[in-house]
Amino acid sequence: MKLMSSPASPFGRKVKALLIETGQVDEVEVVTVKTSPLAVDPLVQAANPIGKIPALIRPEGPALYDSNVICRFLDARVGAGMYPEARLWDVLTIEATADGLIEAALAVVYESRFRDASLQNADWMDAQWGKAMKSVGALNDMWISHLNGPVDMSHIAVGCALGYLDFRHADKDWRAGNQALAKWYEGFAQRPCMQCTIPADLA
Repeated sequence: MKLMSSPASPFGRKVKALLIETGQVDEVEVVTVKTSPLAVDPLVQAANPIGKIPALIRPEGPALYDSNVICRFLDARVGAGMYPEARLWDVLTIEATADGLIEAALAVVYESRFRDASLQNADWMDAQWGKAMKSVGALNDMWISHLNGPVDMSHIAVGCALGYLDFRHADKDWRAGNQALAKWYEGFAQRPCMQCTIPADLA
């Protein structure tokens, strides 16, 4: 199998971290692509009509896309139990919260990177950042007991989301007022799946 992704993609990082956690690294070749909302890589477009990464090319069927779909597939493939049935709805809700956090943070990056400065909407960017911070607050206040429990896919999703904030929004302090989550992330960020997938820009 081949995973189309980028070292900077937080959604691609989710998949790569899961591969490490579930022992499937040697079974999936990571293909690095350079793509953006305004210049989609043809390989990505061929695999995913939406033109987004990550996308997983399978020899036995059509490509899978959306990080959640790919992670569920890879987890089921080896029976890793990263989506445990006993707490499935909590796992999926936390993962959705982390994904929404990433989407809001990405929106701010895209507005500043791909829209002419004269057309950028500061109020809209502030609103997106507000969504990201409400998500961080919810993780800190509502879900920290889960995050302090056995590792599942929600932990990876949250770790990648917070890592993206540090990567693209280092000038903003998401840790302020969220000490419990900050303490959890300090420990989780040391796991091999996080250390081996630290985001970086393509040269």
